[in-house]
Amino acid sequence: MALIDQLKEEQKLAMKAKDKPRLGTIRLALSAIKQREVDERITLSDDDILAVLTKMVKQRRDSVAQYEAAGRQDLADAEQAEITILEDFMPQPLTNEEVAALIESAVTESQAAGMQDMGKVMAVLKPQIQGRADMGKVSGLVRAKLA
Repeated sequence: MALIDQLKEEQKLAMKAKDKPRLGTIRLALSAIKQREVDERITLSDDDILAVLTKMVKQRRDSVAQYEAAGRQDLADAEQAEITILEDFMPQPLTNEEVAALIESAVTESQAAGMQDMGKVMAVLKPQIQGRADMGKVSGLVRAKLA
């Protein structure tokens, strides 16, 4: 089932179950997807939708950190609940060992010799890791590998 169809189906189920937090989060996701489709005048593929969801999760993680720093645990908990709901629609996260193996194969595949080849390695990795690992951490691991 396409990711957009899965989101719409879950929206219907949340409406029937009167699960307001889940319904609100799914509506936010569908709104962000629709906004990108309208802005770019395209129909998003599952990979593009996954990128939108990944961006939403990242924004919420940043918000959680800011709320906790400001002592607003109630708002941090609400954002964390949204992260949990959004992650239901994302693929299983990769383990550290799987990430390391993917980095190793990407370095070999792109024939990277040093830091100047980091872009090549990241270009190989991004489609494999998108939505399944934090790209910031992966970038740091690649940088350490090439240094």
